[in-house]
Amino acid sequence: MLHHIPQFIEYCQLANFSDRSIQALESRLNEFSAFLKQRQIKSFKHVGYLHLIEFAGDFQAPSVHVRKSRIWSLRQFYHFLTLNGYVAENIALQMVYPKIEKSVPHFLTQDEYQRMVQHFCKKAKDLAGLRDLTIILLLGTLGLRTGTLCALDICDVDVQCGLLWVQEKGRRRRNLVLPGTLCKIMDQYLRLCRRKAGPLLLSKRKRRISQRTLQDLFRSAADELGIHKKLHARLFRHSAATHLNRASDIEITQQVLGHAWRSNTNKYTHLNPDQYAVYMKQHPYMRKEAPCSH
Repeated sequence: MLHHIPQFIEYCQLANFSDRSIQALESRLNEFSAFLKQRQIKSFKHVGYLHLIEFAGDFQAPSVHVRKSRIWSLRQFYHFLTLNGYVAENIALQMVYPKIEKSVPHFLTQDEYQRMVQHFCKKAKDLAGLRDLTIILLLGTLGLRTGTLCALDICDVDVQCGLLWVQEKGRRRRNLVLPGTLCKIMDQYLRLCRRKAGPLLLSKRKRRISQRTLQDLFRSAADELGIHKKLHARLFRHSAATHLNRASDIEITQQVLGHAWRSNTNKYTHLNPDQYAVYMKQHPYMRKEAPCSH
């Protein structure tokens, strides 16, 4: 029964699942395998709907996010088993995703982001300083995801034409227009790099930059600037979308973020206080002649 998991992972790779999705599927299915071993179940024919419910909700006391991930993984896995005739039907489709309470999204204000840019500008006197400034500008102006940022290669940048080629979820590639200021900074960085190929952003050990390096960079910057928000790539993505939406519209913001669906972009664009103030002034019940004003 365990040999079906590697087969499923190969199927996901052929189906062009993202690397992150494949890692999550493999992790959850290994947990499922451990669960079946504990219950001494050796065949999928003996796995029932109640077993899936028990695994998703009770095994190792998972959080609500892990429960949701397990249900999604089981649905994908049982779809594969059904396609290949290993099971008669996808019983995982009956499982209901748990409700996750939406948290209030945070973003950097224009003042906070400007302070951060100035902070890194002062340090941009060598290769490492220019690299860090490039990272902050790519995240804060284009809203790149962490994986997209780390995967950038030198060949993906054209500072003369002002274009950047990025690889998004599902291994999709698209190009983005680089702001003029960012082109100048990246040109300086590339000149100091003296490399024509390989990863764009390197660590001190001359390896492709990692998420851990980014976290350390954000943590030290927040401490030095006195910013009490937890800095991470998603926060910069929210910030880029919010400030871009103020200067343009939702369609341009959707294009920059690379979303296929408008509903995904709406999660990142927060309330524009300027537009809100104009709206409230125009609202009929906010006028002096409103019915209740007397």
